[in-house]
Amino acid sequence: MLTISDLVVRYGAAVALDRVSLTVERAEMVALVGPNGAGKSSIVNAVSGVIPIASGTISLSGRAAQVPEGRHMFADMTVEDNLRLGAWAVKDRDVAPIYDLLPDLARLRKRLSGTLSGGQQQMVAVGRALMAKPDLLLIDELSLGLAPLVVADLAAHLRALNRETGTTILLIEQEVDLAFELCERAYVLEAGRIVAAGTSEQLRSDPSLRDAYFGRDVEANAPSAPKEQR
Repeated sequence: MLTISDLVVRYGAAVALDRVSLTVERAEMVALVGPNGAGKSSIVNAVSGVIPIASGTISLSGRAAQVPEGRHMFADMTVEDNLRLGAWAVKDRDVAPIYDLLPDLARLRKRLSGTLSGGQQQMVAVGRALMAKPDLLLIDELSLGLAPLVVADLAAHLRALNRETGTTILLIEQEVDLAFELCERAYVLEAGRIVAAGTSEQLRSDPSLRDAYFGRDVEANAPSAPKEQR
């Protein structure tokens, strides 16, 4: 679905991404984790065409849509109008499929987006991106500023979306436990470079990675039961 090869992104003289390469297969859920300033959002923005690339290649098979960090609601517009804006490129503004996937949005459809909670706004942001009928959904910081119960609900929706529609997901996430629980495979980014890649369980159990990037909470919170089969 997505192949990035030797990607370089610069902001002036500063190098944000230094020869980054990664792949995401069709219908996969893949995580990209790392500390603040590692360049995670730069990858998403480069794939989306929001920022230019200095060199390297991005090959995308299908349509991509982004759930941006911070949600970026049109606060004085209703939920339904925010959703419809996501369909500007495909011209199909039927919101019924989004309400089927995210039923909570149906009861909120006439509410102004600026009056919603952070979790509700994040759900609108996901729905708005899905209105573009993407093959690849790029999610930048799903959990940012949200309570754990809200994050768990959003994560359940993403699992169902991937399972039921085959939508490919690239998840950019600082909460490593969440990223590893949702995604079977992950990349670790530091200072604009990929420093590790593998299955989430492999990365979680690597002591050197845990100590350097994830902290002790990842080991303490590792699930004792097998993941839900998809």
